[in-house]
Amino acid sequence: MRELNAIHLNGLRAVEAAGRLGSLASAAEELGVTTGAVSQQITKTEAQLGRILFERTSRGLVATDFGRLFLARLSSAFGELADTVASARRRDESVLTISVAPVFAARWLVYRLNRFAERHPDIRLRIDATTTLVNLDTSDVDVGIRVGTGDWPGVHAELLLEQEIFPVCSPSMAGDLRAPADILNLPAVIDGHSMFTWEVWLKEAGLSGSEMAVRHTFNEASLALDATIAGQGVMLAWQTLAGYAVTEGSLVAPFGIRAKTGFGHYFVHSRSRRESKAAAAFKRWVRDEVEEGMRLLDAKVSSYLGK
Repeated sequence: MRELNAIHLNGLRAVEAAGRLGSLASAAEELGVTTGAVSQQITKTEAQLGRILFERTSRGLVATDFGRLFLARLSSAFGELADTVASARRRDESVLTISVAPVFAARWLVYRLNRFAERHPDIRLRIDATTTLVNLDTSDVDVGIRVGTGDWPGVHAELLLEQEIFPVCSPSMAGDLRAPADILNLPAVIDGHSMFTWEVWLKEAGLSGSEMAVRHTFNEASLALDATIAGQGVMLAWQTLAGYAVTEGSLVAPFGIRAKTGFGHYFVHSRSRRESKAAAAFKRWVRDEVEEGMRLLDAKVSSYLGK
């Protein structure tokens, strides 16, 4: 490799392009420089090599005997280099990288991944569970799912589901609940990082200004949900957080009252990158699962209220 240090790469590129294309003008067009610049680069490279690569004739450049051998090997080397660079840029579209919040991954996505694999056995998912808003233009993330108002700068956002909140508690704790006001007698389990307060739901239920007695506060919604399942209090949850636990019976949504928060779940992806077929397939599958999940949740709540 030491020999390469004595030769300028731009000069070798000019030599290769001129030899392959057969003219200085064509080489200059490909390299985006002037014809004179290509000629100067060739002259410098010949001086650095100590060998003449081209004869200058009235018909243009003609490779010498040494030049023909040199150009054949040089073109082959540049071809391999180009393939190497292209391979670094190519992405395996059978692997789809999804960025989601840890609570969404743990409480909604993992329960359903087997169904995605059954529908799309040719696509492998890589789940990046993080609350960090990654740069979708420079990262390897294909699709993100975020909760917010959908106005993040620099990304394309598509609404997946409007966020609605409702109280949930263990079946045993729900036994004495007859009217919404009864919930004020229960201790509350609080998600300390929540983007909304109990007042949002209490207002919808006609209890605006009422206070909940707080038992425990957690800095993570999934932990708060586990505490609620364990019977430690009542929690204000949303569809993708508590839907599975409600349909499976480990939690109860004791009232049919839901309140919109003004937030939603959104698909997000880069504006500058083409959406792959795998990404589009994943989004269609998620929409189908959300629709089915909401149908099951509604049926479970209706069944409980009509008991």
